[in-house]
Amino acid sequence: MNRLKLCAAGIAVVVLAIVTMGEATAKKAESPVRIIIADAKTTNHLNLYVAQELGLFRKQGLDVAIVEARDPALARDLVVSGQADVFWSCPSVAVSAIANGAPLKIIAQVKSPCSSLLVVPKGSPIRSYKELNGKRIAGSSPACEAVIAFERKAREAGARFILEKLAGGPALAALDSGTVDGAILEDPHLAIAELKGYKVILRDAPLAFPCRTINGRTAFLQENPEALKRLVVAIREANVVINKAPASRQIADIVQRYTGAPPQAVKRAAKRFTFSDRIDEKGLNTLGEELVALKEIRENPKANLYAAEFRGITWGMK
Repeated sequence: MNRLKLCAAGIAVVVLAIVTMGEATAKKAESPVRIIIADAKTTNHLNLYVAQELGLFRKQGLDVAIVEARDPALARDLVVSGQADVFWSCPSVAVSAIANGAPLKIIAQVKSPCSSLLVVPKGSPIRSYKELNGKRIAGSSPACEAVIAFERKAREAGARFILEKLAGGPALAALDSGTVDGAILEDPHLAIAELKGYKVILRDAPLAFPCRTINGRTAFLQENPEALKRLVVAIREANVVINKAPASRQIADIVQRYTGAPPQAVKRAAKRFTFSDRIDEKGLNTLGEELVALKEIRENPKANLYAAEFRGITWGMK
């Protein structure tokens, strides 16, 4: 009898151990995947902030941490060095990095087309690309896709403007002081310029290029492809929320919380909130060719830009 009791007790201990191990394994399997996102804050990354604020990443079993970076280049460097896993950026930053051998891949688009535009003072004599000749125009860098777009159009018209390498606040300040004839701005500074009375001109230039991509470190992508696919699912849900009511109070509050942009500027910029995860392959190929012509890169990466794991999901679709 005692032996039977001991045997039963032993079985109970083994069963309990197996159950405990099973629960621990299940709990481990259910643990959210940690993804660190390096981010240079801008309204163009609104879907990242909406997904975080509305719990859409958590819904997909992800633990997302957003680490602030001073600019897209620093965000890229944090990912390349392994201090972060993913970053949102201008496509020129991603294309140039990948072409020059950085261990990165584009996994999704953020916005398309490019929404940066050229603003000039009211009464400006500039009305055509030809009239940009000799003018001083503020822009973030020669490799910025928006700057490339306007330089390309000016070149086709036989004109060449002088680029003052200024972006955002400094570019707007230069416009206010009259030290530049115009400025190529992205939101929220573009919306702020419009509210100040500056005029947007030559709107068609940036249409050939996309605006912003989501980029991942290749090692993280290879280890966590399903987690990154779930990240894109969360971004798609955020895009639906934004595109349904881009000028809503909810969106304005989220933008202000993350970027400090004033609500009136967010409302003004809302007409340019066209978020989509589908990669603009044609636009990125055109950008690649322009970067080759500028000698920023030796060769256009073309399809090598994109993560194979996302073929048929965000790119490679007819």
